Amino acid sequence: VVVLDRLTKTVIENSVSAWDTYVVIPNFFNIIHTQNRGAAFGLLAEASAEWRGFVLVGLSLVVMVFVGALLWQSARPGGGSVSLRLGLAFMLGGAVGNLWDRLLQGSVTDFLQFHVGAFEWPAFNLADTAISTGAGLLLLDLLRHRRQPVRA
Repeated sequence: VVVLDRLTKTVIENSVSAWDTYVVIPNFFNIIHTQNRGAAFGLLAEASAEWRGFVLVGLSLVVMVFVGALLWQSARPGGGSVSLRLGLAFMLGGAVGNLWDRLLQGSVTDFLQFHVGAFEWPAFNLADTAISTGAGLLLLDLLRHRRQPVRA
């Protein structure tokens, strides 16, 4: 995940000027080069740089340690399903990819933009996709392994 994320971001950073938009599928999908200084959906983007950096890097590190510990536990025999391990690995890889950007640039490169009519989803990147896919896999794993209620 990290290698593919870095590769795609490097291609965008070196070949698409900031804020340029390339229409891939009209009225649906664009490639755009943006720098997100905030969290998901631009949250905290307007906060002071020092405070924003401290909070976002700190939270990223805490989440990475937590997800890494869960992944380590799930890798043990009987520790978890394949979907659980894949979900955690995707989430960890995505978090590392975005943290890498944040530490080196102070922002995260986003470049995938979907829209339908007037509705425009905020631009995102492959690390974000990995985090969302990982969360989806965890949810599916949770629903699949949900315990049945005990009958008295």
